[in-house]
Amino acid sequence: MTGSDFIAPPCTEDIQILWQDETCLLVNKPAGLLSVPGRHPANQDCLISRLQQQYPSAKIVHRLDMDTSGIMVVALNADSHRQLSLQFEKRKTEKSYIAVVFGMVAQDKGSIELPLMTDWPNRPLQKVDHQQGKAALTHYQVLNRNPEQNSSRLLLTPITGRSHQLRIHLAEIGHPILGCDFYAHEQARAMSPRLLLHAETLHFHHPLTGELIQGHSPCPF
Repeated sequence: MTGSDFIAPPCTEDIQILWQDETCLLVNKPAGLLSVPGRHPANQDCLISRLQQQYPSAKIVHRLDMDTSGIMVVALNADSHRQLSLQFEKRKTEKSYIAVVFGMVAQDKGSIELPLMTDWPNRPLQKVDHQQGKAALTHYQVLNRNPEQNSSRLLLTPITGRSHQLRIHLAEIGHPILGCDFYAHEQARAMSPRLLLHAETLHFHHPLTGELIQGHSPCPF
């Protein structure tokens, strides 16, 4: 599932519009749908191309991995796009994710701080690199543990937004996300037909009024 030859399987699930006004949309992206078109000509179906059929001025502000479901904000004009993009760039937004990971996570809460960079020969994979990697920080909290399944449900709060950050951080501490075909070992990969990672909340300031918008998308697993 790496490189420019990858062709995404068709995604039949619809995008849910959670909230909208004249400046932006809050949407729920289904798992299995690209955020933007892929490099391969066959990978044109994606969140933004679908939304532009109904909202021609829609512009992408941030992305979720194809295999991750959950909440995204989409700008509906150039001013909103500029304003929202700046909030992401300056880390003025707050995001939280739900993940189900392999094994019993020992600590009730903690932080993972490991610098990441692209693994160029194996793109789009990322890797930990203490010399050249960019700083990456993830806070986690255990919501519950399932000894029968040998898994733990976590609330994740990424402070930085590196590509594949949550997947690789959890894999590095020995608790890969179930269903992750990039970084999980075979056992964890086989435990779920989809990646068990969902963007549950997104807080940002309205691009026009500055009011705090608290978006929420219930976790489907």
